[in-house]
Amino acid sequence: MAETERWQSRLRAAKVGLPVWARDRPERCVYRSNATGTWEIHAWDRSTDTHRQVTERANGTLMGTIDPSGRWLWWFADTDGDEFGVWMCRPFDGDTDRPAVPGLEPAYPAGLALGAGGLAVVGRTGATGSSVVLCRPGADPVPLYRHREDAQVVALSADDSLVAIGHSEHGDSRHPALRVLAVDGSTVADLWDGPGLGLKGVGFAPVPGDARLLVEHERRGRPELLIWDTVSGAQRELVLDLPGETGADWYPTGDALLISHSHHARDELHRYDLASGELSRIPTPRGTIGSATVRAAAVRPDGSVEFAWSSAAEPQVIRSTAGHVVLAPPGPAAPPSVPVEDAWVEGPGGPVHALISRPPGGVAPYACVFEVHGGPTGYDADAFDPLVAAWVDHGFAVVQVNYRGSTGYGSAWRDAIEGRPGLTELEDVKAVRDWAVATGLADPDRLVLAGRSWGGYLTLLGLGLHPGDWTVGISNAPVADYLTAYQDEMEALKAYDRSLFGGSPEEVPERYLASSPLTYVEAVSVPVLVIAGENDPRCPIRQIDNYVNRLAELGKEHEVHRYDAGHGSLVAAERVRHLAATIGFARKHIGDV
Repeated sequence: MAETERWQSRLRAAKVGLPVWARDRPERCVYRSNATGTWEIHAWDRSTDTHRQVTERANGTLMGTIDPSGRWLWWFADTDGDEFGVWMCRPFDGDTDRPAVPGLEPAYPAGLALGAGGLAVVGRTGATGSSVVLCRPGADPVPLYRHREDAQVVALSADDSLVAIGHSEHGDSRHPALRVLAVDGSTVADLWDGPGLGLKGVGFAPVPGDARLLVEHERRGRPELLIWDTVSGAQRELVLDLPGETGADWYPTGDALLISHSHHARDELHRYDLASGELSRIPTPRGTIGSATVRAAAVRPDGSVEFAWSSAAEPQVIRSTAGHVVLAPPGPAAPPSVPVEDAWVEGPGGPVHALISRPPGGVAPYACVFEVHGGPTGYDADAFDPLVAAWVDHGFAVVQVNYRGSTGYGSAWRDAIEGRPGLTELEDVKAVRDWAVATGLADPDRLVLAGRSWGGYLTLLGLGLHPGDWTVGISNAPVADYLTAYQDEMEALKAYDRSLFGGSPEEVPERYLASSPLTYVEAVSVPVLVIAGENDPRCPIRQIDNYVNRLAELGKEHEVHRYDAGHGSLVAAERVRHLAATIGFARKHIGDV
């Protein structure tokens, strides 16, 4: 297969996500798929193996779920990817959509929990802050919580009596606290570990009348687990003899936990028995469960575990520990790629973990792409990525850097960027770049700095801060002018930025200026490609236009690819166009490799 056919076929190949099933009717499931060329919500009745597409919208649909009874499907309707909209619903066997909560105006989603009998707890953010609303069929929505700072719905208890939320009333959305409310709005319990120590609620025990909430904490410098009895206040910390970071979910019986363990860019699964404390490894192949930023595994009522698995070399597949493939998309599978190699490079803040993908048959020093991840709290893992695979197909080596700010290496590593975001991450990227050149891996005259979202931001910032280090820059959906971005971005991201910078632009303007790519645009000395969505609420278009217009005023060589969607596209054809522009731009300025 020719290189063009290979990389395009990876993007066009049908894919499916991990199914989510109804608690009381687990044969009824919902999942995401791009089998039509656009990511949409699909329903699946396992009892008859019947699949049905639920949504069909020009720019796709990303968020969907099913209520515990299995009677209702919910999906979020925004406008052209702007993430601002309302929840819609339809009967599992029906084909007519309606607003799920007619009395609620459009907002940005901030969590959703569904209960029995049509009960819903809806999290929302907007210009005035965050709110949590209790919604019953045929009744007006009832506000449970409201605050100017960021908040999210975490979970609803199995008997529909308690609501858990994460909040940042203390002013730091990167390290949230937890609150449990009764459905009448009264506070049942609060939990906060203090400044710099976040708490992430996972879910209530799946047993009616059980008030235990599973929580991820970071009291010892990394994400670990505790079980909080929200009525008695008792806490049980689970100390597991595992390196790296752990997450978890409940087994359906409430007497065990499914442990997801991440260490050095690979994942494992374990079963933890709450009575005996026994930790048992669940065999899975070497690679990543879910994606680099979203763990994806769940326990079926029979105790089997279904999980989404991939590696850098092998495309994602939905597997079961019972030994079979759970859900296979139609059509040919995406072609495989190459495995990654691990590298540890000494950086100014300690050893930096990098992943290296080499083109088969190539000879070092390679034309090399530094593909910088987003987040910033994402991380690069041993997971399948069509973008990396496409670069490799075209003869480039790819380096991925888990810089300070990345998840997966402890709380201190993740939080080291606070107060000077962008600047700290790029110190690590530069350390790995210099190592790659010094060791003969990378050709210093053929170096591409590229990234999407936060990675796109770091690309533009890096081109201005270290202009002599790179040959080409490719920035997708970036923050480009931080002061303007803050004005236009969604409210939850404003709260995030205040936590990251230590205040708003009015309070600490010098920090925003020091970390803004626009500040350094005059130093850019290489060709730049910018890809941007017209309706992006995270990296809004006006601030990107400011940067691009300044490039034009300065006579800097650049190209712009704009598209009519939000923070990325859910349409395979559009993603093919993005990647064609990306690789074409690099080859135009570097030449064939």
